[in-house]
Amino acid sequence: FITPLTLQALSGKEVLTSLWKSNASNGMSHIELSRNYDLIVIAPASANFLAKLTHGLADDLLSSLCLARTCPIAVAPAMNIHMWANEATQRNVSQLKKDGVLFFGPDSGDQACGDIGLGRMKDVEELLKSIQNCLTPQILDHKKLLITSGGTIEMIDDVRGITNLSSGNMGAAIANTAASMGASVTLITSTHQNFSENIRVIHASDAHSMHQAVLEHINNQDIFISVAAVSDYKPKEKFKGKLKKDDLDITLQLTPTIDILKEIGLSKNQIFKVGFAAENENLIENAQKKLKEKNLDLIVANLIHESMGLEDTKISIIDKNNVIDLPKSNKIVAAKAILQEIAHRIHSDK
Repeated sequence: FITPLTLQALSGKEVLTSLWKSNASNGMSHIELSRNYDLIVIAPASANFLAKLTHGLADDLLSSLCLARTCPIAVAPAMNIHMWANEATQRNVSQLKKDGVLFFGPDSGDQACGDIGLGRMKDVEELLKSIQNCLTPQILDHKKLLITSGGTIEMIDDVRGITNLSSGNMGAAIANTAASMGASVTLITSTHQNFSENIRVIHASDAHSMHQAVLEHINNQDIFISVAAVSDYKPKEKFKGKLKKDDLDITLQLTPTIDILKEIGLSKNQIFKVGFAAENENLIENAQKKLKEKNLDLIVANLIHESMGLEDTKISIIDKNNVIDLPKSNKIVAAKAILQEIAHRIHSDK
């Protein structure tokens, strides 16, 4: 089985198991550890530990730490389906919830004993999202956001199309972060990624379907963020079937697609409108021009070679009066900065 030494070697951090530690304040580890934390998470939390927590037992370091804490506590239950369903466990769960203990899970699925059902610990990735949500200020609480994301594709024939290098990662980061900030998020996207379970996801692959989805869901939204790299042109006619290699010496006639962002920007819809501008050069000048032409409240600008298809990004956040240049960062950090600027403007307008 896993020992404290194993965890210490893998994490590079000290693993504490004793109530008494010579170099702790007054030698009391449980008191020292209970201070200066924002959240305590017990994962996995067994039926036995839930019972201890319910009745305030303090017979080891962890239970003593929980009793001495001054911050919120969350548990990720993990036990057999029948142990979870047992009346004693459910009484403990009910009392802990009344005491303000947060519950992450459990999930349903295969269990180590061979049973299938409720009792599995929440998936680690989802658990981390839940923790992030707890620690994220709810600056978009009760706000409704409509977001478009990903690169569209305009079909030439049944197997070929005109598309771009947009990964959809920026849109996904904004959607997930907005949800963690308390927003009700509807995401229209061309990509399939890991989205928070409380996000409403609508898939749209081309400009026309994305346009229709936006029109269908724009009403009653507070904020519209157009992150999607929507194709500017589409073939005037789509070829049926698959063009043979011998037939590929062709000339494509292109026609403009609908400018979704401009249509929403110039509409009478009283919504906070945010666009994205990916440019080769003259970044600020071109972004400011789009901001004005499309009647936007905010535009996020980036140079193509610094963002598109990459994990990191370098952006500038621009409104009618200001340009905020942000350092290069991962897209989650950038998403948080963008949403903080949006929230600041929305709340300052009240």
